[in-house]
Amino acid sequence: QVQLVESGGGLVEVGGSLRLSCAASGSIFSIGAMGWYRQAPGKQRELVATFPSGGRANYADFVQGRFIISRDNAKNTVYLQMNTLKPEDAAVYYCNALVVPTPQSPPYVYWGQGTQVTVSS
Repeated sequence: QVQLVESGGGLVEVGGSLRLSCAASGSIFSIGAMGWYRQAPGKQRELVATFPSGGRANYADFVQGRFIISRDNAKNTVYLQMNTLKPEDAAVYYCNALVVPTPQSPPYVYWGQGTQVTVSS
């Protein structure tokens, strides 16, 4: 079994910063892409940023240079540094990872439980 655990969410003022972390643990042979999504009340879950295992990071248009995704492969961890936060950034942020649990297993997308980000004006 594979678990993804997020941390770092909370309450921040407009223009402030937060750093989210997501650590994968359990039966892990390899990890491909890791990413962050978010879901605001009444809206669909949307992509924020992804980081392929051997490629460049990709960002949603609304990020506009404010967020930085990074990963530490040795720790099976992905981060999301969020700067210049806006009220519309408030949402539950979820991480995901494409994990191969064993050499005989196909890859599977696992999700974290989500961490709440609240932006006060």
